[in-house]
Amino acid sequence: MAPFLVLLLLAGVAVASRGDREPVYRECITLCEQRNCTGGHLRDFRAKQPFYMRLAGWVCLDDCRYHCMWHTVSLYLKEGYGVPQFHGKWPFSRFLFFQEPASALASFLNCLASLLCFSVTRSSVPSSCPMYHTCLAFSMVSINAWFWSTVFHTRDTVITEKMDYFCASAVILHSIYLCCMRTLGLRRPSVANAFRAFLVLLFACHVSYLTLGRFDYGYNMAANVGFGMVNLVWWLAWCVKRHSHQPYLWKCILVVILLQSLALLELLDFPPVLWVLDAHALWHFSTIPLHFLFYSFLKDDSLYLIKVNSDILKLD
Repeated sequence: MAPFLVLLLLAGVAVASRGDREPVYRECITLCEQRNCTGGHLRDFRAKQPFYMRLAGWVCLDDCRYHCMWHTVSLYLKEGYGVPQFHGKWPFSRFLFFQEPASALASFLNCLASLLCFSVTRSSVPSSCPMYHTCLAFSMVSINAWFWSTVFHTRDTVITEKMDYFCASAVILHSIYLCCMRTLGLRRPSVANAFRAFLVLLFACHVSYLTLGRFDYGYNMAANVGFGMVNLVWWLAWCVKRHSHQPYLWKCILVVILLQSLALLELLDFPPVLWVLDAHALWHFSTIPLHFLFYSFLKDDSLYLIKVNSDILKLD
């Protein structure tokens, strides 16, 4: 748990950033707003703004913050200081309308991988498999989460940030439900139904708490770490117990361990290489192949369940 506690501490301090508290940065934004974001100057800005920037919702104040951020960074580097963060983030070089190009690309590739796995699952797993619909539902939740991650890293707003966080929590909770269905629900459907209702209520309370008041980053990280640990321990316990009978379970074991381990890339937390590639982007890139391994496990397990059910019918 030690690495996750460190992540939790980092999450608590990430909101307070040195760059956006810098008087030079604040004064720069004030002057930029007065000079470019009022009257005729604002009309000139809108006339010159590329259509794709307008399409993504970038406004004059956003442009001021972006240029003032780099003005502040250049002053820091000139004076020999380290690169500061702004609003909890490292400075990134914008590409077209992509605010964090590497993370947006990595999220898109994860979304594409989830979509491909969804398609393969539909075509290779018979609908008669008892886990078929639960696996497809998990695929759709994952696709939705990576879609919003792509949107968030493309354009960071209050809404896109919350959608990214909430959908990520939904994936973890649905993975727990998937595990519950596989380990208990096939034999005790009533238990699975009750647990599903509990998870829905838990998710609703989680979202309500973070929506109705000030967004509590520390709580959000603590909650997701807790969800992740339940997911990790439950899957591992079941896989280790049954590994001798189902050799393909090594895929699930490897995936759940790597998912937790790769999250430690966030601890590196270095300024972006070439102002594009940071630790968060590396984390997202590293998870891409895990989709295929996990869905390979789901496919093998689904075919195993069909074979077991078929053998039981033959005995009957």
